Amino acid sequence: MPDPRADTSSETFGRFFLPGPTEVHPAVLQAQARPMIGHRGPAVEDLMGRLQDGLKLVFRTERPVFVSTSSATGMMEAGARNGIGKRLLALVNGAFSDRFAKIAESCGKQVDRLEVSWGQVHDPSAVEEKLESGDYDAVTIVHSETSTGALNRVAEVAGVVGRRDDTLLLVDSVSGLGGADVRTDEWGLDWVLTGTQKALAVPPGLAFGVASESMMERAATLPDRGTYFDLEKFAAKIGKNQTPNTPAVSLMYALDVQLQRIREEGLDGRLDRHEQMARVCWAWVDRMREGEGLDLRVLVEDPAHRSPTVTCILLPEGLSGVNIVSAMREKGFIIGTGYGKMKQEAIRIGHMGDHTVDELEQLLSVLAETLTEATTTTTHA
Repeated sequence: MPDPRADTSSETFGRFFLPGPTEVHPAVLQAQARPMIGHRGPAVEDLMGRLQDGLKLVFRTERPVFVSTSSATGMMEAGARNGIGKRLLALVNGAFSDRFAKIAESCGKQVDRLEVSWGQVHDPSAVEEKLESGDYDAVTIVHSETSTGALNRVAEVAGVVGRRDDTLLLVDSVSGLGGADVRTDEWGLDWVLTGTQKALAVPPGLAFGVASESMMERAATLPDRGTYFDLEKFAAKIGKNQTPNTPAVSLMYALDVQLQRIREEGLDGRLDRHEQMARVCWAWVDRMREGEGLDLRVLVEDPAHRSPTVTCILLPEGLSGVNIVSAMREKGFIIGTGYGKMKQEAIRIGHMGDHTVDELEQLLSVLAETLTEATTTTTHA
């Protein structure tokens, strides 16, 4: 018989703290039950028009926001196929920034990596030096690296890249946008993408991207853009409030409701709430280490370089991330293990979407209890 805990942590909202997919508010989930409409008629055009207004708000852009029925990986591939001509400099500081590089390689692009350790962020001066040493026409960067909780200095890197006329900056803000500030137009980002299932707190299945004029000009020169992620096709349809391929209408209903909820909270208020949750989480780690004697540490040492949406916490020696996550599940709370090579030595908390400080504090209280129990068991073993 299937485990009844396998598909949900609790009947109560506020106990699901994975770093994606994020827990979805009941009103947003319920919106998906609306009847179908034709995806080439006036009803979907009205819907898309509303979505454009809301998406432009969260992207802080006047450019059209392309809507793709795909995961954010699709928009990463779109960035590679439409934005990289000769050679890419991939800024790698975790699993997902490395994945961006691998996607570009799978699209036949020449890729060089500038790597720093997991938990570190890229120094804009080092990026500038690397750009001077090679003939690069694109740079990829992950804004909020979900595998580590690091927040890259995108605005500063954009300033460096922007001084090179023929070099585009392609930004993955999958776990950033909606929880960490993204200023697409002000920062001069050439391609910025995200998905529904992180800080926007909508079910998985839609992805979004904003392309600069320079990005669109580059795309027009590249013959191998493919079909599904050809940005010229997106641009041709978005002017009519349409998508180039059949959209996931039910997810668009959910997004419509969530964008209205974001307007009601206010984008700045939403970003402030994420910052508050992050600081509560970091302070709890310090308190557990200094007050309770548990050797917990935030992987990203400098608070200025920590993401407000996800925190990766290094565990004391002898504790297992997998076991802690399992014990928390038994108590009705869902968190994440460390990612990839850090699966056993860390846990990750996704404090994003529609969660509140009160809900996070409840989680942290149970987590403190769980860690204490695990430490006692390990000590007595």
